[in-house]
Amino acid sequence: MQTSVHSEIGQLEGVIIHTPGSEVENMTPANAERALYSDILNLSIASTEYAQFEGVLKKVSKVFQVKELLADILAIEDVKEKLLKEICMTEYIDSCQQMLETDAKKLAKMLIEGVVLEKNNLTNYLSNERFLLRPLHNLFFTRDSAMAMNDNMLIGKMANPVRERESLIMEAIYKYHPGIESHVLNPAKPEANIMVNRKSMVEGGDVQIARDDIFVIGTGVRTSTQGIDFIIENIKKQKKEKQHIIVQELPETPESFIHLDMVFTFLNTDECMVYPPVIFGMSRYKTIHIEIENGEVSRIEEMPNLPKALKKLGMDLKPISCGGNSDEWIQEREQWHSGANFLAFAPGKIIGYQRNVHTIEELNKNGYEVIAATDIISEKIAVDDYKKCVITIAGSELARGGGGARCMSQPFRRAAVNW
Repeated sequence: MQTSVHSEIGQLEGVIIHTPGSEVENMTPANAERALYSDILNLSIASTEYAQFEGVLKKVSKVFQVKELLADILAIEDVKEKLLKEICMTEYIDSCQQMLETDAKKLAKMLIEGVVLEKNNLTNYLSNERFLLRPLHNLFFTRDSAMAMNDNMLIGKMANPVRERESLIMEAIYKYHPGIESHVLNPAKPEANIMVNRKSMVEGGDVQIARDDIFVIGTGVRTSTQGIDFIIENIKKQKKEKQHIIVQELPETPESFIHLDMVFTFLNTDECMVYPPVIFGMSRYKTIHIEIENGEVSRIEEMPNLPKALKKLGMDLKPISCGGNSDEWIQEREQWHSGANFLAFAPGKIIGYQRNVHTIEELNKNGYEVIAATDIISEKIAVDDYKKCVITIAGSELARGGGGARCMSQPFRRAAVNW
């Protein structure tokens, strides 16, 4: 399949996910913060909830698992050697020989779930570390490590070193997997002679494709202005026709604001989900419109807010409020548990957590039929029978990991939208 994503809402045709495994439980309250969690998860409950999410996706799209794709490329000897060398250099591991001699499926599991540190010398014996190769606690949030931008795959330049291996794995999959054809861009290793600032950071939760010619990008604790400058430079080199980037500044705290898709997501050709205090609030952060044409930045200006910036470019979106419109406390509670974080698998057809009851009720008021994931999986109900719907998945445990349906998916192919 060739990578091609020209909107956030086009019919989903190819998506990469990762079912959480032992890596989620291989943390303690003491190291949860280092793993970028605010709490530890119960894997058995999270797995049951995740099965609903995966089950729905399999009804509407082709679904690929990171572990299986990784095992496929590790079966290619030179790819295996190249990827292991890069991982060992990045994570300061002296010898990868044992891993080099491991078969592809077992090695894929090790690279995701971690390798226990053997206490076979003094240094290791005295070490407080449990793992030689740490588990990828955040991998089930596949959104961040690679993001489709039209026909390119932009590899995430992660803000925290604990997630660097995720990007290395996804870059290798998009470069070397025989079933995927893609042009890869990497801010850490630019191929277009573009200078990269060491402060460049880009994560997929901050990058949204509004339309062929419009990218909406958040900047905050996970995506830096320098990371966005890298994207600008690539657009300048690749495109002559007019392109637009709308940049939304994000608060640094609380942690529920880490990415743009925690406060804003596209739902339909004419609707979006917003968390009003950030998008419309009086102390709102800046919204910047950058216009690029003929290889140059032709305009850069501040806009009143994100929906108005999009309206100026011909996208008139009705904002639907996370948590409803009656109570800011309810909005705050539901945003904390990813109440604005929806994944559109077709125009007007979205997936989100059922726990955010006021958000779901607000969507229902705006014409979205509310459908339980179990009814889709059992084929009791078909999504094709509805023009607009929200499929609700269980999320009492998954939401505590700090992300929703959009966070847990990495679309790499969508159909074109009939605007």
